[in-house]
Amino acid sequence: MSGIEVVYRKYGGTLHWNHPARRLGEDEHGVWAGCPAGTVGRLGEGPPVVWKLPFVLLFPRETWWTATFNPIGHKMAIYCDITTVPEWQDGEVTMIDLDLDVIKRADGTVFLDDVDEFAEHQVWFEYPLDVIENAERSATWLMTAVAQGTGPFGGAHTRWLDQVS
Repeated sequence: MSGIEVVYRKYGGTLHWNHPARRLGEDEHGVWAGCPAGTVGRLGEGPPVVWKLPFVLLFPRETWWTATFNPIGHKMAIYCDITTVPEWQDGEVTMIDLDLDVIKRADGTVFLDDVDEFAEHQVWFEYPLDVIENAERSATWLMTAVAQGTGPFGGAHTRWLDQVS
């Protein structure tokens, strides 16, 4: 397990969520990274945020999303960011957050969040058509996969979360 930096940016390059993590390993779903309780992150250059619960992140290969899996006791079981394809370089994984989020609450409710922000930013940042199409296609796929518990959303995160809990 090695230390990595997780860097989300907004379209245009503005720093978004960023924090350290431990690269835990890979499987058929992609690269898994973990953050133990007490991990410190930042929203942009903002003040430090200390996460009280551990979590794991999945960075799939060649897909336009990332996923965060939280332990029991967190209000959100799964939080998927629609992003550009994650890029790895020199111990850092970077992607552009494209606003849309697919969220599964602890009670099992699955919903698509920040649709209004995605629409506004399409105009504001002049998202290219391929970016819009890939983001929408990913959101549609994730809504189904997360709700049905298929692919990595069927419990694949458990063994990775055990490593940071």
